[in-house]
Amino acid sequence: QLQLVESGGGLVRPGGSLRLSCAASGFTLHGYDIGWFRQAPGKEREGVAFIRRTGGTNYADSVKGRFTISRDNAKNTVYLQMNSLKPGDTAVYYCAAMTLDYGLGWEKADFGSWGQGTQVIVSS
Repeated sequence: QLQLVESGGGLVRPGGSLRLSCAASGFTLHGYDIGWFRQAPGKEREGVAFIRRTGGTNYADSVKGRFTISRDNAKNTVYLQMNSLKPGDTAVYYCAAMTLDYGLGWEKADFGSWGQGTQVIVSS
């Protein structure tokens, strides 16, 4: 069974940093394109960052220049380094594996094997 597990969330002050991890079990991550998503209370889930098997990356405009997605195939893990955090980044963060690419951009693709999420709270 394909399973992803997120970790690394927590409470951080504005301007601080966190690194989220997305670890896979039951399959090797290097064979998949992986996305990070977030959902804030009362808001729809939104795509944050995406990394292809080839290493190519994409970011939501709201996090460009602040967040970095990377993968360590040896550790079967994808990371999301979040710097210069803002209160607006507060959300539950999820990772997922792309299952179907419609060719309309990563944010419109289908994703599966969603993890349980990790809470990020940015507050002073």
